[in-house]
Amino acid sequence: MDILLTNDDGIHCEGLWALHAVLRRTNRVTVVAPDRERTAVSHGITLHQPLRANPVSLNGWGTGYAVNGTPADCIKLGILEILGRKPDLVISGLNPGANVGVNINYSGTVAAAKEAALGGVPAIAASVAGGEPYHYETAAEFVGRLSELVGRRGLVPGTFLNVNVPNLPWTSIAGVRVSRHGLSLFRDYMEKRVDPRNRTYYWQGADMQVFGDDPDVDGAALGRRYITVTPIKCDMTDYETLNDLKQWDFGGDGQAPDR
Repeated sequence: MDILLTNDDGIHCEGLWALHAVLRRTNRVTVVAPDRERTAVSHGITLHQPLRANPVSLNGWGTGYAVNGTPADCIKLGILEILGRKPDLVISGLNPGANVGVNINYSGTVAAAKEAALGGVPAIAASVAGGEPYHYETAAEFVGRLSELVGRRGLVPGTFLNVNVPNLPWTSIAGVRVSRHGLSLFRDYMEKRVDPRNRTYYWQGADMQVFGDDPDVDGAALGRRYITVTPIKCDMTDYETLNDLKQWDFGGDGQAPDR
């Protein structure tokens, strides 16, 4: 397959290299990734400065491109200019840290996969839970297998897969769980401080998400040592509310009210 590989932690991130090492065995892999960490930039794109793609050696495995933009920028630039065509698959990762629950709304890793899906390209966002040291090899091997499945079976247009892998060796993984997106919220807070010039500033923070006991929820399954695979749709329309709204009276003939 022809695979476009990116991430949100920068082209030198260890997780990206681990994934590249697995994918390049049987695929043609082009790396287009941010030139620095772009964690939690969500689906931002660059409009007010030029984008540059600088060649980077891939440790003897060809050349990748470091882009001074966001993960979504990397997908746009990779498809439109560097490749000049749609790849068979886009993979974003491996992200150090899980992207489950409300996290997917902030994640640059997930946004890159979503950008690909918006353009009609099958895509996978992949993350590893926990903290250092990361078992990237476990996640990379699984994503390699999953990419072959996606290549054979395809994905519904406008849908991509969000994958999260426990930070464990293969022998400790409980299995694979197809899960739904959890909506448990963080408890956000702002820590207020004063700098040496007596000016107020804030550190934003949040407590860990709590996912409960439902084994079909991504974060809950991940906490039970399962690899989670969650299909995410780009179409965010609430169709139940859509039908309900059609019954509302917005002012008769729809004309603007007299003032």
